[in-house]
Amino acid sequence: MSTEKPLSMKIDADVPTAARMYDYYLGGKDNYAADRAAVEELDKVVPSTRALALNNRRFLQRVVRTIAEDHGIRQFLDHGSGLPTQDNVHQVAQRVDPSAHVVYVDNDPMVLVHGRALLEQDERTTVIHADMRDTDGIFEHPDTRRLIDFSQPVAVLFNSVFHCIPDSDTDGPLAVVRRVRERLAPGSILVMCQLVSGDPEVRRFVTDFMDQVTQGHWGRVREEKDVAEWFEGLEILEPGLVEVSTWRPDSELVPRQKTQEWIEFGGVGRLP
Repeated sequence: MSTEKPLSMKIDADVPTAARMYDYYLGGKDNYAADRAAVEELDKVVPSTRALALNNRRFLQRVVRTIAEDHGIRQFLDHGSGLPTQDNVHQVAQRVDPSAHVVYVDNDPMVLVHGRALLEQDERTTVIHADMRDTDGIFEHPDTRRLIDFSQPVAVLFNSVFHCIPDSDTDGPLAVVRRVRERLAPGSILVMCQLVSGDPEVRRFVTDFMDQVTQGHWGRVREEKDVAEWFEGLEILEPGLVEVSTWRPDSELVPRQKTQEWIEFGGVGRLP
C-alpha cells in the first residue's frame, strides 16, 4: 500500500462514515446524528438505498452459507466488514461448521471497539484494525496468521466496499484484487460487489456527496464493466455477475431490488 498515514483510533461523531451510515440503514444503533443527516440527504437523490443495503446484507449471508456448504471452505477474510449486526459472517459460517475461522478487517475505530467486544469469547474469530488496501499488513497480522492457513483455500470478501476507495494503479480495487490473488491457494474464493449506476448524474452526485461528507474517505460509484474487470481469470459461479438480490435467492419471495437508479452489482469468483 502506498499511503503511510497511520490509522486513527479517534471516533469523530461529527464526520459521517460509510460503516455507520450502513449501520443506520440496517436498523442499527451504532451511528450518530451526522450519519443520519447524511443518509437523509443521500435518500433525496437515491431513495432506494435502504432497500439496497438490506438486500446486500442478505446477499452476503447467502454467499457465506453457499461457500461453506457447497465448497467446504472454513476460512473467511472479510475486508471492510462494518459494524456487527445480526447474522454476521462468523455466525453464518459457524452454523455450517462450528470450527470455521473468520477475520474481520475495518479501518473504522468504532468497528474495532464493538467487534472486539462481541467476539471476546470466540477464539475462532477476530477483528483487526487495518485499511483494506494494506494487503501485506492484513495477511501478515498476527491474528490473521493465527486463524488462517493460506496454504488452504480461503474465502476473501470485498462486500460493498470497493466504492469506498479511489482508483489508483497501486491501491485501487484492481490492484488490491491482484495482490490478494497472488497470496491465495487454488480453490480460494473472492466475493466482490459494489455500488454501480448506468446514470452518469447519479454516479457524479453520489461520488461527490460521499467524498464531501466523509472528508475524503470515498472512491466512486462505478459501472458494471469496472466490476467485471476484477473477475478476469476467475471461475465465476452461477448465476454470474448480477444485481445481488438476484444471486441465488432463497425463494421467489426474497425481496428484490425494485428501483434502478443505482444497484449493488457483483458476484463470486473461484481461483483455479
